[in-house]
Amino acid sequence: MITRLLVANRGEIARRVFRTCRSLGIETVAVFSDPDAGSPHVAEADFAVRLSGAKPADTYLDIERIVAACRAAGADAVHPGYGFLSENADFARAVLDAGLVWVGPSPESIAAMGSKIEAKRLMGEAGVPVLPSLSAAVTEFPVLVKASAGGGGRGMRVVRDAGALEREIASARRESEAAFGDGTVFVEPLLEGARHVEVQVLADRHGTVWALGERECSIQRRHQKVVEECPSPGITQRIRDELCAAAVRAARKIGYVGAGTVEFLVKGDQVAFLEMNTRLQVEHPVTELVYGVDLVRLQIEVAEGSALPASAPAPQGHAVEVRLYAEDGDYLPQTGTLRRFEVPGDVRVDSGVAAGSVVSPHYDAMLAKVVAHGSSREEAVRKLTKALRRARIHGLTTNRDLLLNVLKNRDFRAGDTHTGFLDEHDLSGTGPADELAVLAAALAQAAANRAAAPVLRSLPSGWRNVRSQPLRAVFDEAEVVYQPLPDGIELIAAEPYRIVLERGGVRHAFDIAHYDGKVCVDSPSGSVELTPAPRLPEPVEQVAPGSLLAPMPGSVLRVEVEPGDRVAKGQAVLVLEAMKMEHQIAAPADGVVSGVHVEKGQQVEAGAVLAIIQEGSS
Repeated sequence: MITRLLVANRGEIARRVFRTCRSLGIETVAVFSDPDAGSPHVAEADFAVRLSGAKPADTYLDIERIVAACRAAGADAVHPGYGFLSENADFARAVLDAGLVWVGPSPESIAAMGSKIEAKRLMGEAGVPVLPSLSAAVTEFPVLVKASAGGGGRGMRVVRDAGALEREIASARRESEAAFGDGTVFVEPLLEGARHVEVQVLADRHGTVWALGERECSIQRRHQKVVEECPSPGITQRIRDELCAAAVRAARKIGYVGAGTVEFLVKGDQVAFLEMNTRLQVEHPVTELVYGVDLVRLQIEVAEGSALPASAPAPQGHAVEVRLYAEDGDYLPQTGTLRRFEVPGDVRVDSGVAAGSVVSPHYDAMLAKVVAHGSSREEAVRKLTKALRRARIHGLTTNRDLLLNVLKNRDFRAGDTHTGFLDEHDLSGTGPADELAVLAAALAQAAANRAAAPVLRSLPSGWRNVRSQPLRAVFDEAEVVYQPLPDGIELIAAEPYRIVLERGGVRHAFDIAHYDGKVCVDSPSGSVELTPAPRLPEPVEQVAPGSLLAPMPGSVLRVEVEPGDRVAKGQAVLVLEAMKMEHQIAAPADGVVSGVHVEKGQQVEAGAVLAIIQEGSS
């Protein structure tokens, strides 16, 4: 029996495993890097061990230090979570060699599926349909370059013409080497317009293998999943049965034990194996809610030798999950301090952060998974939409608006999704700031000014004996007249942190939060973040026009231009590496490079000037 379990991971997944351990009476051990010392997962564990001496990005990949942490903390079992070392056969062997219980499949099963190239060969032998691997002399496009090790979209590139193939293969190799320590890549046909559908499997040591239905994971950006649901809304029962049967064959082929996922592409009646993830998946909560199981508990019980019931439980209802990321509209990760984090409603929130958490450049920028379950898909989507609209997330730019736009999209509502969904639908825009929300921000600021006034607090903000001009508030995003109020709008209540307005007989309440240089306005209709324009702006600009600024902290991987080069809009100027992914910095317009301010290998902070491009110069 397991008595004290170490989770060789961080953030949301560590907290998820700890939650199950508490319900089972198992003591927990966290490991952490220096940037994670104040993270919620460290505070929640019964014991915590600092993994000293390693670079932050590599801390959770250090097998020797993690095994030593087990000894130091007296752990008798290890759960790898997902990501990092969760699919590393050497780590599994090291844990078992140390006499500890490994909550996962055997090292042999991990190794068999650890190479996507070898996995495709084995699956073909098991009768699982696979796509062909292509040689370097590719003649038909588009194709997909994929890392043989790892996943999560890293080391993956779509190539549509022969001229870009060599460059993209090299880029995928670098990214795969940085993320997984293995730069092996392969090329296969790109099945455009296909759905990404995966099957959850669970197997014990006594020969029982469950297939707990399928998950639809088609909505992705940069080959990383954003929205997942169970069951898939767009496949037939015949295809569902075929997928589940293929997943069971895959698990039996490699003698699989524990929780795992077999991933497929589905286009019409065509089914093709993608990969098998020999671990728990980020999106496992949708399966848990539909099947009424705790997959982490089942993982632990299987690791202790327990047998699964002969039959898997039956599904009930529908579940939808969205991944809430700290990222901008171009999918670039954001860093900084999370000032407020609240997601209300009848939803499940699996998160690795809390108010006050610092999102660093060292790790994935996912803040939380928000999951809703309902008796129908429509009910689950409604619950999820309401929760996201009423969420209070301050301090960081997030993809919440993108998620809301997906959930209300007509094609999504109809279940018409595929892996190119976000490329075909422009869903990133937030639209203009809501007039009432901007007005509420202005009135709240006026109320705050009066509350802080040393004298005559009862007078309205900006009061004059002779009024010559209306009072305006100017934000970077919008401008509004707040005295007198616009026609048809009545002020019901005004406090620095809450404004109630009435328009057309309907009252609207707004909660206001003031931060240094930001005003956050939350209401049942959604949230708006505004930046007050300075009353006395600097007389000169601090940054030269045409400057390309670093969107995040990172390392300069390559510089593609030199001063004097002419560039076209969208052309790569340089490439940054951050969070173990490559981020291309492109020219915003046609012009001439007048200066390059960084060099290969240089570490830069967010906002640093990388290069300057003079638009239209000849």
